[in-house]
Amino acid sequence: MAKTYKRIDSYYAGAYWGPRKETPEECARRAEAFLAAVADIDPSFSRWFEQGRSRKDALKRPIAPSPAALEKLIRRGKDRQFEDIGYSVWAWNGEPDDYDACGFDFKCGGYCEGLSNRCVVNLPTRGPNAERVLSVPVLTGLVRSMALAWEPDSAIATSTMHRDAVSPEGIAETFVGWIMYIPHRRGSVPPLPAPVRIEPVEDKGTLIVLTPERLTAENPEHVELGQRVHELLNKAGLLRPFVS
Repeated sequence: MAKTYKRIDSYYAGAYWGPRKETPEECARRAEAFLAAVADIDPSFSRWFEQGRSRKDALKRPIAPSPAALEKLIRRGKDRQFEDIGYSVWAWNGEPDDYDACGFDFKCGGYCEGLSNRCVVNLPTRGPNAERVLSVPVLTGLVRSMALAWEPDSAIATSTMHRDAVSPEGIAETFVGWIMYIPHRRGSVPPLPAPVRIEPVEDKGTLIVLTPERLTAENPEHVELGQRVHELLNKAGLLRPFVS
């Protein structure tokens, strides 16, 4: 008899924005602001390493969060064939346990039609880091930092399994997740049912926290609440893809 394995849910946070032409210097300033902000949120976000040929090689490539070092890293990530694609950077936080590690990648400065820029943090799934990070205080801080540094069209922190259950396409800003950011330029957030929490992100936009506990696709109350909030946000015109 074949064994069945329970799928381990994964979590991520992502900020997404449409075509926006920016220089390596401008991208570096945004990256510096993001890294400085998240370093104060949790130890998991306090150090980063470039990708290497192996784990040992990557640990020899720490990323200095200074404007000059980040600009140099960003320039190396330029698309060699198409200038309007922008710049890409990948990083890892050096944790030895893959399940308790996290990494990020960002693409910025791309301005060709239909292109989506992004900053995505893959979060730990189990272990001591995951226990801390997969919480409302840490993830609201992470999404808020993304919103202020990158000024995206949308940002979200959520469960991959929940995303797949409610939106097979997974297109940014078309589904409801655990923690969401909607900038004012996209519209006003309507009143939402308890236990949903709404809070401002300075003068930039609105943060929506769907549930104070960890969101899972296995909890029918989370799924039902997400559907109710989806209907309200969709009616308000806030769940449209920003890149067509």
